[in-house]
Amino acid sequence: MGTILCATRGGEASQAAQDAAIDIALRTGSRLVFLYVVDLSFLERAQAQHIVDVGGEVARMGQFLLTMAKERAKARGVEAKTICRKGKPREEIKRAVKEEGADVVVLGRPSGKGDFFPEEALYAFAQELEQETGAEVVIA
Repeated sequence: MGTILCATRGGEASQAAQDAAIDIALRTGSRLVFLYVVDLSFLERAQAQHIVDVGGEVARMGQFLLTMAKERAKARGVEAKTICRKGKPREEIKRAVKEEGADVVVLGRPSGKGDFFPEEALYAFAQELEQETGAEVVIA
């Protein structure tokens, strides 16, 4: 039994990735972990003098999305752990893979609608992730 890490952020692409991760967990009996990374780097460009607790709001949204992912897994008979972190997605995904001992990482395929990773960058990151962690990366 191994560990599957599914990086999620909501939306259709993430639901497809969640479904793929759940399928792998069912097929292999592996432990499933959903990860959401709160990335506040966009605030560095903000000009507003009074920025309310945006980080807290984004973290609460992330917790909600993780709860929904966990419920999707539970509905199919898979118990899942959830992790919500703040930081840069690339770094936090790598860190979580290492800390959780993940054998497989599931990433969502770009939908083309303002994705964090354009398709070519996603595939480059997947290759980098495999080389640095030894985990197999599945793009769903």
